[in-house]
Amino acid sequence: MSSIFDVDDLIDGQKLGWFNIRLLVYLFVVMLLDGYDIIAVGFAGPHLVKEWHVPPASLGPVFSASLIGILLGSLFFGFIGDRLGRKFALIASCISFGILTVFATTATSVPELIGLRFLAGVGIGGVLPNAIALTSEYSPKRYRATMVILMFSGNTFGASLPGLVSVMLVPRFGWQVLFWVGGILPLAIALLLVLALPESIRFLALDERRRARAIATLRRLMPHVAVPADAQLVTRLNDAGTTGTTRAFRFRQLFEGRLAKVTPLLWLTFALNLMVFYFINSWTPTLAMAAGVTPGTAAFGLSMFQVGGTLGGFALCRFVDRSGLKPLSALFFLCIPVVGLAGFTVVSSTFFVAGLFVVGFCVLGLQAGLNAMAGILYPTSCRANGVGHAFGLGRIGAVVGPLAGGALIGMHVSMQTMFMLAAIPVCLGAIACFALNRTAGEIA
Repeated sequence: MSSIFDVDDLIDGQKLGWFNIRLLVYLFVVMLLDGYDIIAVGFAGPHLVKEWHVPPASLGPVFSASLIGILLGSLFFGFIGDRLGRKFALIASCISFGILTVFATTATSVPELIGLRFLAGVGIGGVLPNAIALTSEYSPKRYRATMVILMFSGNTFGASLPGLVSVMLVPRFGWQVLFWVGGILPLAIALLLVLALPESIRFLALDERRRARAIATLRRLMPHVAVPADAQLVTRLNDAGTTGTTRAFRFRQLFEGRLAKVTPLLWLTFALNLMVFYFINSWTPTLAMAAGVTPGTAAFGLSMFQVGGTLGGFALCRFVDRSGLKPLSALFFLCIPVVGLAGFTVVSSTFFVAGLFVVGFCVLGLQAGLNAMAGILYPTSCRANGVGHAFGLGRIGAVVGPLAGGALIGMHVSMQTMFMLAAIPVCLGAIACFALNRTAGEIA
């Protein structure tokens, strides 16, 4: 009679080792490139305006195109991740956005660049749901949120790099170098992932046909555990703890049992928080300079916004692992006055930079925590799809935020009033997060 190994119990009972650290490093680098690629086009913008002789407003659709592509890519590659594996979906995502970003160097008009950025966005959208799923499925429960947040910090770090490339390389090689860097590196990391990235052991354990791969992976993860060749690996598919083989993903899985309330509330919190984040990220420099802040201070303030978000995510790690959604609910309510008062910090450069650091700590740190919870709340059988739909639907907020900001600017609304209005979706998000905390119950 073959031995039975419960994969969930084995992973939850392990200590973090080199296997986990290597996985974290691989996915951190992937997230770094993902964050770089999203932001790089913004630094190419001023050079395109000058070289193509187009008005700055014409580049708005270029900036939005990748966000719309990310929305679709999150859904598509989330499905691929649950059907064909997280590793396959991640590699396919890296290859697709790498190739299309390289093609962006050949663009000669705004419509061409819009199309290329949209298609690249589809590939970019596949990275985060599968990286979160893979990280969650190899992390012991007591460290799961910490590992996801550390992995996601690669995204915020990568978002700070296009400015460096713009200063050091663009004057010599032109705006195209931003896309050469953003395209070649994902293709290189894709090759490394083919050779080194493990597939999710929990995903492999769902299907008897993948047992040989699952056993080989389990032996790498836990070399001290003797796993016979005929071992039977089981994992929990749902809240009832049943086991079995992989089923084709059905959309209604995201609304079965307790997920009937969890899923729409999670979507709402993502959309509202991303709406505020992208509003701040898109319009703060313009608003600040109109209020008298120097361009250098505005750029530095936005960098501190990213730094604050990274540190906010780090600060939340252990609290989320220990208490789930409770610290996120508390931080959401703290965001209300922080965002609402941010517009009044332009009285001095010091207040402005410090204010954006605090706003980033709360808003972007909160998003890191929500990312971790998305990977925890869904079972293995639909985790990549669950995370992908949360990010996909959340991107609606990411698109609406900058558009709403542009409309308010067109109405000549002051910076102070705009940030006070931005506190409204934060307030709604806080209520949704509180309801999600009450609904989610025991963390998966």
